[in-house]
Amino acid sequence: MRHIGKSRRDLFEQIERTALGPLPDQPFEYAEWKRAKVHPDYHIEVNHSFYSVPHSLIGRMVDVRLSHRMVEIFHQHQRVALHTRRGQRGGHVTVREHMPKAHQRHAGMTPEGLIHRAARTGYHAAVLVERLMRDRPHPEQGYRSALGILSLNRKYGPERLEAACERALSNNTVSYSSVRSILSSGLDRVAAAPAPPNPTPAHDNIRGRAYYQ
Repeated sequence: MRHIGKSRRDLFEQIERTALGPLPDQPFEYAEWKRAKVHPDYHIEVNHSFYSVPHSLIGRMVDVRLSHRMVEIFHQHQRVALHTRRGQRGGHVTVREHMPKAHQRHAGMTPEGLIHRAARTGYHAAVLVERLMRDRPHPEQGYRSALGILSLNRKYGPERLEAACERALSNNTVSYSSVRSILSSGLDRVAAAPAPPNPTPAHDNIRGRAYYQ
């Protein structure tokens, strides 16, 4: 500043002070913008958490404004959803009005209630229903399949349904269509093939067949 002949304070008073405006009413809030695609379960993924949008936007791209406290979702410059940001990674934030009508009809249900109903049929039925909802991005997606499996009780009875659920679990085909297929084809009445025996572990005291050659 020696070569200019004025201090920084002098330059501020001369040039900058008159250009200053009043501070905004609200403090500045840092936010990030992201793009996201609406999943088939009408949720978007933001930083490993899931937030709902109106189900009519399934498959569309949306803009997401992510601040420290809030998640705002926009489609074609119109805000379509507003959520409080989750403090932990994982989990879902869902607004009931965003659900399709079929999901809203199940809004009074809970995973625990459906598992309890399945447990009346048997242990394996309860485990399968629990997995149906646990494996879905959002539990409501598993409600219809769980109710469908429970409805098979009326046609086939609890013993056959329990056996079909056990077979589906052993085959790792956890779905309504798999259980229905097992029942309709009568596979629940066929004994499952025994599991192959475990091979003998390697050990220094086991000579092996080469010893006898």
